[in-house]
Amino acid sequence: MPSMYEFKTLNISVTDNGIADLVINTPKKGNPFGPELWTDLGNAFPSLSDDKKVRVIVIRTEKKNFSYGLDLMEAAPIVVPAIHSGLEGQQHILDLGKKLQHALNVIADAKQPVIAAVNGWCIGAGLELISACDIRLCSEDAKFSLREVKVGMVADLGGLQRLPFIIGEGHMREMALTGSDYSAEWAKEKGLVNYVLSDLESLKNKAIEIAESIAANPPLVVNGVKEVLNERIEQSVNNGLRNALRRNSTLMQSKDFQEAIAAFMDQRSPNFTGE
Repeated sequence: MPSMYEFKTLNISVTDNGIADLVINTPKKGNPFGPELWTDLGNAFPSLSDDKKVRVIVIRTEKKNFSYGLDLMEAAPIVVPAIHSGLEGQQHILDLGKKLQHALNVIADAKQPVIAAVNGWCIGAGLELISACDIRLCSEDAKFSLREVKVGMVADLGGLQRLPFIIGEGHMREMALTGSDYSAEWAKEKGLVNYVLSDLESLKNKAIEIAESIAANPPLVVNGVKEVLNERIEQSVNNGLRNALRRNSTLMQSKDFQEAIAAFMDQRSPNFTGE
């Protein structure tokens, strides 16, 4: 593999027929989104997008769970100082949020179609990642959750903006406002995933099968189809991302957000007061 495809948290290989197989492989249980994964995603997808040999990208994991979402233990030392820093802290939250948004926006912006194959838990940032993909499928043990509301913040990485176009406004609002967990069967019924497979091997094989079907088509036309589809929702998504970040820059200085972080660290249930 070329050196540009060597990353700390991603294993990437490209087949002769142009399928890039991107496997999330972080050192931690559940593939949480820590600094290294954010950086690797932000660098990997532009590189793959510019590679004319690549016709389709498959993103998956070989671990038990796709992703537990944001690594709160890693994020806390970065975010907590901003809570008590007034306007300067708000700007820090905005700047950090833009970097994280970039790491998922480049997935949606990749020239080639991106297929997400999900097994086990797909929480928070993991769900927002797959919402940036073009096609999703999962295994029977997959579970999906957008839990940001439970930790005192607005989901601001694209889930609120992209998922309504995938599963509809009502189902999106339920996910976002309850922070509940949803099964593979529910995901299939609501259109979040196209297929539910019995196990990890079947999931991988089906993702590759779809990728091969796409890769057999004229690449310029395939890329053009994706570009046209993205243009339909681009303005709505971009406006929503900016609004979510602005909202979080103040919400993340609230007492409820401080309580959410403290409860997570203490491994207890939070007590929210609306302050």
